[in-house]
Amino acid sequence: MGDSPKIFITRIEAGSDFPPLPAYKTDGSAGLDVAAALPHEFLLRPLQRYLVPTGFAVAIEPGFEIQVRPRSGLAVKHGITLVNAPGTIDADYRGEVKIALINLGDEPYLIRPGDRIAQLVVAPVARARLHLVDSLDETRRGRGGFGHTGMR
Repeated sequence: MGDSPKIFITRIEAGSDFPPLPAYKTDGSAGLDVAAALPHEFLLRPLQRYLVPTGFAVAIEPGFEIQVRPRSGLAVKHGITLVNAPGTIDADYRGEVKIALINLGDEPYLIRPGDRIAQLVVAPVARARLHLVDSLDETRRGRGGFGHTGMR
């Protein structure tokens, strides 16, 4: 994959090897699994939000973003997802990557140091040029909003 965007990564705590760096777990994975860089376990209660540190920062080539997405197993089995799904890491951000988790389940969920908590997907970014106009063209849908096409 010679045309893959480069992501430069650094650990927040130099010399540490914990937690593991993000990694693709299978040859077909679209997302890099991300682990929690917690010093101790954290109990995430129902409806509680928590900003989980990852222990690393990144630099990605201009023209790309990194999307932070929930892990499907955590979401389906435990109701653990992201507050801002998907989150975006912009190409010019250099701070520690943190994962904004929320527990939408009925039970508290224990996050352990090194647990895989999210995934990162690299995506191209298109920057739009805005044009101010007096009116917009008409479409069949028009101003129909959420649920305007019905349930079936």
